[in-house]
Amino acid sequence: MLMLESEEQLQGLLKKDKVLLMFSADWCPDCHFIDPFLPDLEQKYSEYTFVHVDRDQFIEICREYDVFGIPSFIGFHQGEEVGRFVSKDRKTREEIETFIDSLL
Repeated sequence: MLMLESEEQLQGLLKKDKVLLMFSADWCPDCHFIDPFLPDLEQKYSEYTFVHVDRDQFIEICREYDVFGIPSFIGFHQGEEVGRFVSKDRKTREEIETFIDSLL
C-alpha cells in the first residue's frame, strides 16, 4: 500500500484508473483491526492502487472529502469519486470486499 506523502502526490494518483483511498491513523484500534487482511485485499483487488491517508497528517484532505470517521474508504476512477465507505465504525473484511465489489 502506498503511503500518501503530499497533496501533490494525491492529485497525481487520482488520475489513475482505479484508486482506493484508505483513511486511517496510528492510534485508531478499528484501523488496526483491518491490518491483518489488507495485504490479501490488495492482492485480490490488484487492479486498484491502494493509498493510505494518515488522518492526522492530512486533516485538510479529510475535510475536503468529508471523512470524519476512520477507518474509511473512498474509491476513484480517473479522478472521479465512484463510491465511499465512510464512517467511524469498525469494518469487517466482508464489508470492505462488498464495498470494493460495488465499485466495479
